[in-house]
Amino acid sequence: MSDFSKYLNNCGSRNRPGIVLLVTLVLLVVLATLGYTLSNRVTAQRHRDQYIMDYRQARYACDSAMKYALALTTLEDFDPQVISRPNEPDFSDLFILSEVEYKELLDQWAVESGDSGFGRADGRSNTAPIADFGDADDINDVNDIGRSETWAADFDSASSLKVRGPYGPPWPFVTEPVEFEIASATVTIEIEDENAKYPIGWALLADPKVQLEAQASLETFCEWMGIDGRENSPLRRQLDSIGEIKTFKVEFKPTTTAVRTPPTTRSGSAATRTRRTRITRKTVSAADQTARQNTDFAKLFHSSLLDTEALARPTIETESRKESALKYSGMWASTKVNVNTAPRHVLEAAFTFGGDADRIAEQIIQRRREQPFTDIQDLKRSLLSYSDSIAKCEKYITTVSRFFTIKVTAVSGVAKASAIAAITKDGNKIKRIAVISG
Repeated sequence: MSDFSKYLNNCGSRNRPGIVLLVTLVLLVVLATLGYTLSNRVTAQRHRDQYIMDYRQARYACDSAMKYALALTTLEDFDPQVISRPNEPDFSDLFILSEVEYKELLDQWAVESGDSGFGRADGRSNTAPIADFGDADDINDVNDIGRSETWAADFDSASSLKVRGPYGPPWPFVTEPVEFEIASATVTIEIEDENAKYPIGWALLADPKVQLEAQASLETFCEWMGIDGRENSPLRRQLDSIGEIKTFKVEFKPTTTAVRTPPTTRSGSAATRTRRTRITRKTVSAADQTARQNTDFAKLFHSSLLDTEALARPTIETESRKESALKYSGMWASTKVNVNTAPRHVLEAAFTFGGDADRIAEQIIQRRREQPFTDIQDLKRSLLSYSDSIAKCEKYITTVSRFFTIKVTAVSGVAKASAIAAITKDGNKIKRIAVISG
């Protein structure tokens, strides 16, 4: 054997352990990769299965809670009452306040409430005797005497204050949100006042006598909410496309329509007889027409014809506040604005139909804090110098809300289900308009 052959054999003998080690490492890397891939797939499948189970739980809880909220036994006693707030900031202009301005408002209110005795989050006086707030043995009482001797001073801070809405809870809630559990899901029920929002259907009014005022009303609302011309134009085009499908009305009168009865064939012993088509007259009440419009526009306004993303774009967003045009838009075919519960920009949009909108809105805001208006005549008497302008707006305003939405949200694990129902209340009669699940 030559010297060169011996050299190659010696090199192979020396490198054999290294080759074995390299092959082993490659096999371990391949096995680790396969194990990691398999583990990821198994984990992903478990997450998908868990999400499906969580969503089913959330969906079931949401549907059950909505049925509960819509039950007549629950809503028969539903009679929201507007409260008096003479020594509190009004909710009307919060939508335009930045977070800094909002905190400054609360700080100023905290200082003033320390002297006046008002301003606690529950509406009670800061200077009232401790004994007036309940038994010290009640461990659930936030005013328990055993909690702190300096509780009254704590309530003077801005962090303990909240600007109450017309019914007590923050606008636009009618009642405090209710939270409870159904199985593994946490459910929240919120009821909002739709008559406190700007009826988006006003932009579709077909009456030529008020079309200019309707356009000005929409522009007023958009300007207050910071929607400039570039955003307003697409919104206007979308509303026009909806108006081509169906026109919007604020007043209805009973009408008579022709109903065609199709021909029927009757078999007799003597011969087969065919009845002719008959035309009968049917009276459709104003209430039935209103209900039909409510249902139709509830579907149209929540369809792809209207891009709500632009309206939902936040104008102010913090941990505790989120303002957007959608929050103040009536998307369920409401026709009237409640002067006792609507914020400033909605009031000005409503009184655009009669004139002196900004002055009337300011007068309403100052008066209703002390005493809500009982009816439109009370409004005219209180604002006597603007009675003519108010008279022109009578069919667009009210003093009692009849239009509400019920929002149900259920969360189970990482899954979330929601549903919104619109209802009208006339006395003790509750009528469901539509339910949309998300």
